[in-house]
Amino acid sequence: QVPLVESGGDSVQTGGSLTLSCTPSRWTWSNYCQAWFHQAPGKERQGVANICSGGTKNYADSVKGRFTISRDNVKNILFLQMNSLNSDDTGVYYCATGASGVEFWDDMGEYVDWGQGTQVTVSS
Repeated sequence: QVPLVESGGDSVQTGGSLTLSCTPSRWTWSNYCQAWFHQAPGKERQGVANICSGGTKNYADSVKGRFTISRDNVKNILFLQMNSLNSDDTGVYYCATGASGVEFWDDMGEYVDWGQGTQVTVSS
């Protein structure tokens, strides 16, 4: 059973918007930190945003003001609202969850379980 399942990836034009979702099979979101990571073609996976207990959020500089991470603790769904998309946002987006707290939010090693990813393609 896949621990996390992402959805919402699609092909959009520059300036468009998408909302990604992630649901867990065995985690209760509110007890842990979750994050979204992005892997552009030919590049390493990098942190986009994370959210922890109490609602603390962190964002990569490249997405501040454009992306919003949120979660529904009742329905146990993690979201990533992405606005003003550009070609640099193209790639596979992964959600991850881990310990109750993380020291370096954008360090992949902080997270225990991962989804299989959802593809986002931004074209002009």
